[in-house]
Amino acid sequence: MPLPPASTEAGANLRGIALMVLAVSLFACLDTSAKWLGATMPSIEIAWLRYFFHVLLLCLFLRVWRDLSPFKTRHPWMQIIRGVTLLLSTCFNFWALKYLQLAETSAIMFAAPLMVTALAGPLLGEQVGMRRWIAVGVGFVGVLVVLRPGTGAMHWAAILSLCGMVNYSFYIVLTRRMHRTENSLSLLMLSALVGVVVLSPAAPGALMRLEGWQWLIAILLGFFGAVGHYALTVAHRIANASTLAPFVYAQMVWMILLGYFIFHQVPDLWTFVGTAIIASAGLYILHRERVRGQVIAQGETPTP
Repeated sequence: MPLPPASTEAGANLRGIALMVLAVSLFACLDTSAKWLGATMPSIEIAWLRYFFHVLLLCLFLRVWRDLSPFKTRHPWMQIIRGVTLLLSTCFNFWALKYLQLAETSAIMFAAPLMVTALAGPLLGEQVGMRRWIAVGVGFVGVLVVLRPGTGAMHWAAILSLCGMVNYSFYIVLTRRMHRTENSLSLLMLSALVGVVVLSPAAPGALMRLEGWQWLIAILLGFFGAVGHYALTVAHRIANASTLAPFVYAQMVWMILLGYFIFHQVPDLWTFVGTAIIASAGLYILHRERVRGQVIAQGETPTP
């Protein structure tokens, strides 16, 4: 007997939430692995390993020798630009992880949805109203709380994390723009392939430097990245963004736990306060977008 529509939607949302939690957990493990390798390896080599094993595992899983659809694209130059933004985000983030706590880099990266809102107008043609602009401003106040510039508490590597966040924001904007015309698997594969190609000069050093358990960690970098992004894509396909968004911040819990048990680091009070401000601003922006979507669905003129 078929399920009622409400039950079907509830089940899809639960599966989406589970996949979202899985995705952010894997991203936390990815950053932890990169930080661990960063003690003995350059960040560029770690980034190449992350993308190389991402592509290798995807090729094996998808059996690309039978189906080349993951490599097909209608907009190759857009795919390259998108891949470069993700690559720069990864490199800046891995470099920052050498010096900052996991929770600090995570808090700064949480500002990406705020930056996406600011970029949505000029790049996507979306209207951003005053209330959402105020929320963006409040969110960036949260970033300043985490960084505390001018107090002597700000580490110079926080600038690297900010650069990573900005590039990741452009990556999200490009993904939103291309998702209507591009195959999901091509978005997953080609962005990583760009990283492999661009960072190929780092390949010999990366492979020669790996020893013992580092090989397993390097392979896990690709696994965490590939499966995490795939889970994220499927989650957004089966559940509403408004349902999934609050669970993005579960990554902070994993970052704090992994930072404590593996690196014996505990974030300070200001990191918690700044994260709370950033998360609140991001959730408010999401609330305004959901309200606007409901108004449009009813055929009324929305307030931006």
